[in-house]
Amino acid sequence: MSFLNSIFGSSDNTDSPKSNVNWTELTDIAQLLEVTTISNEKPVVIFKHSTRCSISRMALKQFEREYDLNETVDAYFLDLIAHRDISNEIASRFNVYHESPQLILIKNGQAVYDVSHSDIDAVALKEKI
Repeated sequence: MSFLNSIFGSSDNTDSPKSNVNWTELTDIAQLLEVTTISNEKPVVIFKHSTRCSISRMALKQFEREYDLNETVDAYFLDLIAHRDISNEIASRFNVYHESPQLILIKNGQAVYDVSHSDIDAVALKEKI
């Protein structure tokens, strides 16, 4: 195992803890209408993740460990390397500046909170709900 994998983890590490988040993968721009509609009933979070970035991986793992909002929030996961078009549409539709990694909270069809990098925190998100 390489030094960096021992610190950040490997994407193929089967010993890593399971995620606490019930993710719905964002793979189609049409799903953003679903996000908007659901956000009128309950909050929705979108996690934009770069699979090429160790900082993004660390932020994701930390967020997944702390997250306990499955009953309160619908969570969407975007692999922005594979779906940059969706990432661009999120920035445009919800009027947020693109960053990676990034967590965006949507309520009533509007982005009401967005953070990136080390500011991504499940406990802080809970306070915004």
